[in-house]
Amino acid sequence: MKKNNNNIIGVNLKPIENIDRVVHEPARFLILAYLYVVKKADFLFLLRQTNLTRGNLSSHLNKLEAARYVKIEKRFVDKIPRTRIFITEKGRKAFHTYKQNLTAILEKLPGSK
Repeated sequence: MKKNNNNIIGVNLKPIENIDRVVHEPARFLILAYLYVVKKADFLFLLRQTNLTRGNLSSHLNKLEAARYVKIEKRFVDKIPRTRIFITEKGRKAFHTYKQNLTAILEKLPGSK
């Protein structure tokens, strides 16, 4: 009989393989969590809320944008640069699916009830 390495502790952990790695990274998870609630935010709001450095926030936003989870809009308002970030429908769905998958996995672990 073949041993199933995803079921070593009596719990099927195979769904972990389906966890979205883009969302799973803590900083990106935090960014998406804020955007999931507020739908759009400016760069400074996310900078203050996440406590990331400008460089880190920019890097993570670029990865989220590459995955098409966020849309970044840069423009000038009264000669002042403004960067607004919007969660896309794809990003909203990815965050929701991630939340469901992680919850399902955690609820299956021994001692979780």
